[in-house]
Amino acid sequence: MVDYKTILGNAVDEFVVEKSKFIGSSFYVNDEKVADEIIKVIKKKYYDATHNCYAYIIGEKSEILKASDDGEPASTAGRPMLDYLLNIGITNCLVVATRYFGGIKLGTGGLVRAYTNTAKISIEKNTIVEKKVYKKIQIAFNYNNIGKIQNFIINKGIISAPPQYLQDITIDIYLREDGLEKTKQDLLDLTSANILIEEKEDTYLPFINGEFGKNKL
Repeated sequence: MVDYKTILGNAVDEFVVEKSKFIGSSFYVNDEKVADEIIKVIKKKYYDATHNCYAYIIGEKSEILKASDDGEPASTAGRPMLDYLLNIGITNCLVVATRYFGGIKLGTGGLVRAYTNTAKISIEKNTIVEKKVYKKIQIAFNYNNIGKIQNFIINKGIISAPPQYLQDITIDIYLREDGLEKTKQDLLDLTSANILIEEKEDTYLPFINGEFGKNKL
């Protein structure tokens, strides 16, 4: 698992250049078949458009890349949009650019700029989210230590789920790999080793504008 950046949902925006209307539609996708189905839906929706070009990147490490000029001159539509997505480091993302030709040719450079901008406005209309890899850690301790543990979690800015009050108190906390061992040792020191610390699975946590999406736990 690796950190990656994607978009949160779907968004649409449009602009006009030299009487040609460009509609940019961006979608979160993590499956190539889903991306291809969405493209079919967009082509059906804008069946009367001159072109429906697209680009998508799928995979945590951007393993799948695909682009289509849909009849525009080679590498003037799909590839510029794909390059834009690569340049901003986005994956699991599909952008479809719909063009209604306005009667004025844009030329190769004009097309590249127009389609790049179509991808840009559709992404900017969306919400960019960073998916960061965290290790889930379950800690269990007696009720006497709840105050110290909660203060420690708050003061260290540790991401945590709500406590579970059973025979002991259990809390799931989430740590980055580089801070894992020190935090475990700090918890042992804080409780005089009266704590159980169990490493669970790695998981992705979402961050928007650098802030953790707390509703995601």
